[in-house]
Amino acid sequence: MGKAQDKAAGMPLHWKMGIGFALGLLLGLLAHAFAADAAWVDQVTRWLTTPVSTIFLNLIFMLIVPLMFSALVVGVAEMGDVSALGRIGWKTLGYTVLLSGTAVVIGLVMVNLFQPGAGVDQAMAQAMLAENAQRSSQIVASLENQPTGLEMFLSIVPSNVLAAASSNGAILSLMFFALMFGVGMVLSPAQKVAPLKRVIEGVFEVSMTLIGKVIGLAPYAVACLMFNLVVVFGGEVIVRLGAYVLVVIAALAVHMLISYSLALTFAGRSPLAFFRASQEATLMAFSTASSNATLPTALRVADRMGLPPRISRFVLTVGATANQNGTSLYEGVTVLFLAQFFGVELSLGQQVLVMVVCILGGIGTAGVPAGALPVVALICGMVGVNPLGIGLILGVHHFLDMCRTALNVTGDLVLTTLVARNEPDAAAPAVATGPDVQG
Repeated sequence: MGKAQDKAAGMPLHWKMGIGFALGLLLGLLAHAFAADAAWVDQVTRWLTTPVSTIFLNLIFMLIVPLMFSALVVGVAEMGDVSALGRIGWKTLGYTVLLSGTAVVIGLVMVNLFQPGAGVDQAMAQAMLAENAQRSSQIVASLENQPTGLEMFLSIVPSNVLAAASSNGAILSLMFFALMFGVGMVLSPAQKVAPLKRVIEGVFEVSMTLIGKVIGLAPYAVACLMFNLVVVFGGEVIVRLGAYVLVVIAALAVHMLISYSLALTFAGRSPLAFFRASQEATLMAFSTASSNATLPTALRVADRMGLPPRISRFVLTVGATANQNGTSLYEGVTVLFLAQFFGVELSLGQQVLVMVVCILGGIGTAGVPAGALPVVALICGMVGVNPLGIGLILGVHHFLDMCRTALNVTGDLVLTTLVARNEPDAAAPAVATGPDVQG
């Protein structure tokens, strides 16, 4: 009996999360099939599963601001000189655009090839639009407060750092301040800023310690999240818009298995060993549908892979918001699907515009659940598709949100591997592949 308990206690976290995911999915399907309208189901979701999952995510988000600030400042400070920061920064930007561009091209090719939204009866399309207009109008209305064009560029430089730290939409502003703060530490006399650097390193360690404790609750939160999702929609999560869902998943899979494998081979890594070592972060991202919430897990996985901390802290922190390949791909496929669904013909030039805006949208999208929806609505309006059409995908959005976030976080680790290539302290990286990969 004691040996069995020890073995269970030593089970990797990603296996525990997988069990929680499967259990929540199974119980949700059973409840949806046999007791969808029962009062006890409403009570369970209202008083148990929703509070548990909400508290878990709130605990993670509570610690994200100090973690992101300290990780980015320390990562920049450890570069040692501004020229090294510039080299790392330009490599990060270049590989981000390349990976995101590849992802969007794959998505657009597949949605044009399989035409998941073509041939829909327009009367049914309008009826579905009216049915979901109220929910989607709230998302479209949120665009009125979103900066665009030059305003968006100027908003990256915050006038109030505390306000930026308290807003998910201003996370780029907070990262800009952290970047400048780190540069200031590099340019300042080392002996004078050494105490401050130790304090910020302490903030980073405390944040990682606390988040490590919180992540121990992930299997229970994952079970609750999946139960809530499936008990409401049941098989509709996958079936109602099956063709669209399959095209998105297939495009994400192609980018994950082919594009990332080629990138890892270029970086001198074994794709199989990499995917095995990164599975904890991938599953955490899939479960929470949030790149930001998965950042601490990704940082731990990067350490176990032997990636240089000074690079991983910088690239992963920036990548949690800026390197969102899955989001770019998802946005492109969704816009073209909705155009097909409503019979709107998009020219090649319009599709190129969609691709460019999706790459930029992936960089600027908040790394939180449902962060892509306002961007999708914005792009739809640009190409003549009714933005309220996003209501058609709300039933399956969360499931696809989980899938694309898994690709985003895996892509962050691929990006870190590419940036670390040929860096002085990345000569012989070690990849953990054993049963204790979760640490």
